[in-house]
Amino acid sequence: MGTAERREAPEESVAERSAARWRLEAPDRDIPARGRAAESADEQQQAYRPLWVEEPARRHPLPDPVRTAAVRAVLIMAVTLIQAMVAFLCTMAGSWLAFPMVISGVASTVVATWAVVDVWVTRQVWSQRYGVVSEPSSTARALRRERRARRREERAALREQERIRRRGGTGQLSHP
Repeated sequence: MGTAERREAPEESVAERSAARWRLEAPDRDIPARGRAAESADEQQQAYRPLWVEEPARRHPLPDPVRTAAVRAVLIMAVTLIQAMVAFLCTMAGSWLAFPMVISGVASTVVATWAVVDVWVTRQVWSQRYGVVSEPSSTARALRRERRARRREERAALREQERIRRRGGTGQLSHP
């Protein structure tokens, strides 16, 4: 139930909503129903509900190079956080391992920062190479259209000049 539906719905308790939903849902297929005869194949087929319904994604998935960089960054950050926690616990325990863990934690922080910047740079590079928006409202498309029209006019003017020169004229029209 969405926010708008909740606002419009009459006030009822969570227990009432759960009970109503339980009555509407089909029983579990693995557990035999008590006090009922076995349903026919037709009735079972009609009452079948899929486990989930796939909904279309609201946004496009990440491109493969960006997804790869993002996964790498998440793994590196997870290792960095584990190193920081181990360094903290070793420091609290007074272990000799505390100093090497702090040093490796600092190095790991630098690498994690690089990994996050790598995700950002990879995303920018990918969108510059392949991410031309081809919607009519796109600014880039309008600018390209204007540039093409200007080049077309310049080429037409050059062709006209060449045509006049080939005739042997001085570039002036023969009629005043």
